[in-house]
Amino acid sequence: MIEVSKLTKIISGYENDGFSLGKAARKKRIKYFCELIESKFSEKGRVKILDIGGTVQYWNIIDKDFLDRNNVQITLLNLPGSQAFEADGRFDFLTGNATEDIWSYLDPQDYDLIHSNSVIEHVGDWAQMKRFASNIRDFHGGYFVQTPNFWFPIEPHCMTLFFHWLPKPLRVWLVAHFSLGHWAKGANTDEAVEIVESARLLSKSMFKALFDDALVKQEKFLFLTKSFMAVRVDGEEVSS
Repeated sequence: MIEVSKLTKIISGYENDGFSLGKAARKKRIKYFCELIESKFSEKGRVKILDIGGTVQYWNIIDKDFLDRNNVQITLLNLPGSQAFEADGRFDFLTGNATEDIWSYLDPQDYDLIHSNSVIEHVGDWAQMKRFASNIRDFHGGYFVQTPNFWFPIEPHCMTLFFHWLPKPLRVWLVAHFSLGHWAKGANTDEAVEIVESARLLSKSMFKALFDDALVKQEKFLFLTKSFMAVRVDGEEVSS
């Protein structure tokens, strides 16, 4: 019998070179961002990306040859102490909080595109999400932001059917008693609450309210909308 942790990696993992449904889905939806990369490269001969909340491993979903061909350089912006990376020719690393004014210490002219995948649902409450989105909308160039759909029946972090639609006390109880998907079992109620509150999924109308200057595209799975992608091209929403 397949262990739950192994099944989770098969369904949604992208950290290694093995196959996963999640990796396949990410490779498909990243095509919108790849189009932005190609457009920017044709204009400038290189592409500098600010990836908010990203990891080096995530970028394995794009062929290295494509990144080389388009002269792509990537800056990963993460919370202090959240991740440790080794220096790499393509990547550089900054610490900061994207719910605060990142342009007070970053120069937007240093970047051509902003990318953020499955991050905004982790930044906190609605007020923090608005500040996060405002930083991205204030950027002069194009951006790609993705987030899971609240109305998709499987919660993508705990990989549990209907979990996010349950009353919060029941969700806390489940996390306090079981390991679910990417979430380890909470050591106590306090930790279980923190785990449950670490992900706040958005509906389409909520996501559109945050990124009202972009076109919101939908990622489908078995005719259901699995996630949303806000795509804007150099300060203007994409046309298709």
